[in-house]
Amino acid sequence: QVQLVESGGGLVQPGGSLRLSCAASLRDFRFYTMNWYLQAPGKEREMVASISAGGMTEYSHSVKGRFTISRDNAKNTVYLQMNGLQSDDTAVYYCYAIYGPDRYWGQGTQVTVSS
Repeated sequence: QVQLVESGGGLVQPGGSLRLSCAASLRDFRFYTMNWYLQAPGKEREMVASISAGGMTEYSHSVKGRFTISRDNAKNTVYLQMNGLQSDDTAVYYCYAIYGPDRYWGQGTQVTVSS
């Protein structure tokens, strides 16, 4: 059974940093495009960052320059380093794996930015 397990969320003050991790029990993890999405209260889920199998990255406009996505294929893990956190970044963050027709979501980790 495929599992994506996010960790690293929590409460942080504005301007602070967090690093999220997503450990994936995917047989061919290295082939998957790995993504981070967020869902703020009352809003739709939206893409934050993506990293392809080849290491190409994309970011939403709102996080570009502040967040960095990376992956460690040896550990079947994708990371999201979040710096300069703002109150608008408060959301549940989800890991999302894509490879052809195969799509898997994690259960999410809460990030709250507040003083």
